Amino acid sequence: MERPDAPSGLNAGPSGAPAPAAQRSGSPAEGSGDSSDGQAVARRRTVVLGTPGQGAELAVFEYGREPGPGVPTLVLVHGYPDDHRVYLPVIALLAPTHHLVAVDTRNAGRSVAVSGDYRISALVDDLFAVLDAVGVPGVHLVGHDWGSIQGWTAVTDPRSEGRIARFTSISGPDLGHFRRWTRSRLRTPGRWPELAGQLLRSWYIGAFQLPVLPELFWQVALRRRYERSARRRVGADPIRGLALYRALRSPSGLGPRLPAVTVPVHVVVPVKDPFLSPALVEGLGGWVEHLRVTRVDAGHWWPETRAAEFADLLRREP
Repeated sequence: MERPDAPSGLNAGPSGAPAPAAQRSGSPAEGSGDSSDGQAVARRRTVVLGTPGQGAELAVFEYGREPGPGVPTLVLVHGYPDDHRVYLPVIALLAPTHHLVAVDTRNAGRSVAVSGDYRISALVDDLFAVLDAVGVPGVHLVGHDWGSIQGWTAVTDPRSEGRIARFTSISGPDLGHFRRWTRSRLRTPGRWPELAGQLLRSWYIGAFQLPVLPELFWQVALRRRYERSARRRVGADPIRGLALYRALRSPSGLGPRLPAVTVPVHVVVPVKDPFLSPALVEGLGGWVEHLRVTRVDAGHWWPETRAAEFADLLRREP
């Protein structure tokens, strides 16, 4: 999880605290580290799903302009082991012109999973609950890492009609496409080196299935190293987020099989990503009707470390 091109100007607020009761305010969320730099002030709300003892309490942060005609709404979903603060650099750049919604997913930040369900289906239910709470039709969904993985499932869900107008995916493949991509290389000996390369990049997924050891490794070695490079504290988020990978053990945790995607999709491929091969985009055009692929000369955390490039890309979207 080394991040050599660490961003500058980020806050160092704590994360991992449970969300409070449902609320919305025009002031920064106390202790969240999301707006103390004065560049963009968060309007915080908590979205509660399920009944007491089940579901989740999601921390949702809105920035920039109020939604309305001519104001694009971006819904930003982070990956592992981050929380919504990974998007703060681009939020600061887009707040004067956009309505921005950043979510702490149920494994991270100031959100909490009450029932401990981390399957893709639960994550997507969370996303649609956030869209319900925000109440803006036709949003532009942006996902990085695990945020992108759940975004792929969301745009194939019938509930997305009229609610998600387009999707930008960064460093997070659709799990059904990943399975099909892997099988196609297994059947083609000439492409075995390509498959081996991706399996080597994905070594951590198997390691995270082990009991106890990943938690200890994060506590002893990885957390401080990650916090130094990210320049913010991550608290228990890396350990909480291991449940995302362990939920993949169940077939129901892997997501659906490649239904057609009819909304425009823009896939951004950081070619120096140590976790994902750029070749994973091959075959997407067979089931994504309106596909655009952009390769960027950067690593996995391009949305944070190259925020100006990221903001320019999002501004150019219709």
